[in-house]
Amino acid sequence: MISAPTIEYLEIAPLLLVFGAAIIGVLVEAFAPRHLRSAFHIPLTLLAIAGAFVLTVLLAVDKTRTVAVMGALAIDGTTLFLWGTILVLAFISVLLMNDEGQFVAQAAAVPGSAEEQEAVLEGQAQTEVYPLALFAIGGMLIFPASNDLLMLFVALEVMSLPLYLLCGLARRRRLLSQEAAVKYFLLGAFSSGFLLYGIAMLYGYAGSLDLAKISAALGTVSGMDPLLVLGTALLGVGMLFKIGAAPFQAWKPDVYQGAPTPVTALMASGTLVAAFGALLRVFWVALGNLDWDWSPILWGVAILTMVIGVILAITQTDIKRMLAYSSIAHAGFLLTAFVATGGPEQNRVALSSILFYLAAYGVTTVGAFAVVTMVRDTGGEAGHLSRWAGLGKRSPILAGVFAFFLLAFAGIPLTSGFLGKYAVFQAAVAGGATPLVIVGVVTSAIAAFFYARVIVLMFFSEPAADGPVIAAPTVGTALVVALAATVTVVLGVLPQPMLDLAGAAARSLFVY
Repeated sequence: MISAPTIEYLEIAPLLLVFGAAIIGVLVEAFAPRHLRSAFHIPLTLLAIAGAFVLTVLLAVDKTRTVAVMGALAIDGTTLFLWGTILVLAFISVLLMNDEGQFVAQAAAVPGSAEEQEAVLEGQAQTEVYPLALFAIGGMLIFPASNDLLMLFVALEVMSLPLYLLCGLARRRRLLSQEAAVKYFLLGAFSSGFLLYGIAMLYGYAGSLDLAKISAALGTVSGMDPLLVLGTALLGVGMLFKIGAAPFQAWKPDVYQGAPTPVTALMASGTLVAAFGALLRVFWVALGNLDWDWSPILWGVAILTMVIGVILAITQTDIKRMLAYSSIAHAGFLLTAFVATGGPEQNRVALSSILFYLAAYGVTTVGAFAVVTMVRDTGGEAGHLSRWAGLGKRSPILAGVFAFFLLAFAGIPLTSGFLGKYAVFQAAVAGGATPLVIVGVVTSAIAAFFYARVIVLMFFSEPAADGPVIAAPTVGTALVVALAATVTVVLGVLPQPMLDLAGAAARSLFVY
């Protein structure tokens, strides 16, 4: 007789709320009149994300490590911190999606066709973006909480498939958007294949998909080391792809450039947090006893990621591509603390610094992309850097806020970026990764050049006569910019509460 599975509904309540709202959103698309769908979707999506955040906070009160859904999910302090971060980033990204001028009027229409023009004139909009975003957010929540490799793969696909669709829904530059979606889908499917092969090999080695059982099998199973090594390598390829680490970063610039900017903001923040959380859980929990094998390889990956990110960012002439390469470089900075493994206390220090960095960088990133949505040209957003010349004279406040975000990315003191870099570099030094920190400091100095180049262009260049138009922000966009700027300042001036929160969350990832 097959017994019914045990499901701890209270423990996974945030997931159930997000997925439940996504399903309701699909029903709204099926039955609600087209002109009323946005009125349903926007409050439903925002309330679901806010409610999930409240439930996460309640779970975090007096929370010890727990496994749920028959061991498939680990609900611990690290998971809850990552859930809270993802939900905050998702909430402000959805506020950007409220500007439906970002999304295509009719996705099924051929770009430039009469059907598309008719849909634009009728004022149609693809409101499917809201349930798709909720499904992606739900996948982001499951990904870092996955306690076995099967759930990890399911979470990856639930997160990725809606993003593939969302990337192709930009209202303007349709062909570029569709190209981005196809590239993301093909490369993402390829990386998922690597991940799946790695999972199969690790299962062949350990006889289990459970992370704790894989860890217990290390050193006890003999004669099957090739399966372990190949499985670890293939699993690493699939997961490093999601964070955009070199040499698996090629998809990021094209996808970031072509996707609707609110979707880019969600990917650049929430997806990075979720993927790094999953990377931490797999490599530190399941494969932690094998760190003498994978750590030297990830040293090389971290160095390559930082160098490629900053060097190629200098050559970019498109603002979104520049921010994409900046994101690649930041993934390298995070990897400096990731490889600094040691004893339990050292691992907790490194983990807390990574959690702080993810939260600080994510909010600043969404704020930067929010500014990008407001600088418009005749063909849509003013992507080319030359169009940003003299922006400080056209709109000093907007240019000043964007310059502040760039300074935070560069790690200038009194910004959250400075404290984030200091935390991960300090953890790396304590873990014996001083050479990585030296590379990180040098590449940070190089990165400051291309950030400063944009600031100089905005404030010390004359605006073109046909310069870009500064679009009046929607209420959602204005809130995002204000919130991101405030958080960037607060975490740079008063970081201790967030550091304490990250430190407390880091204590429950490991079981000794």
